[in-house]
Amino acid sequence: MTDRKIRVLVGKPGLDGHDRGAKTVASVLRDHGMEVIYTGLHQTPEMIAEVAQQEDVDVVGLSILSGAHMALFPRVKDELAKRGMGEVLLVGGGIIPGDDMEKLEKLGYARLFGPGTTTESIAEYIKTEVAKRWAAEGAAS
Repeated sequence: MTDRKIRVLVGKPGLDGHDRGAKTVASVLRDHGMEVIYTGLHQTPEMIAEVAQQEDVDVVGLSILSGAHMALFPRVKDELAKRGMGEVLLVGGGIIPGDDMEKLEKLGYARLFGPGTTTESIAEYIKTEVAKRWAAEGAAS
């Protein structure tokens, strides 16, 4: 694998004011050698996509506990696509019912992590998925 670091944006869309989990995940991802950009609370989908583009991230991870995931997650994906970032790895977590997880995965979210997911498994998933993507990009060049 390359010496390039995985760049991850951790975003908190909407009015959800709880960010302990997002900060914990961001810290663990840094411990795994990733560059992490944390957008802070109360971000709009447009703001998250704009930062993702400016920072040229490989992964956008969203955290939500407010129940607005079905409204906000698709909007973030649409905003990324508008900026030519439709292929970025999309992951998310929080309080998301199983049926909604399935719907979001069909819309393009690679993986959604629920309560009880270990931070190590999130980091390993991202490393594995990004490595696959980078290998595919290398094969396509």
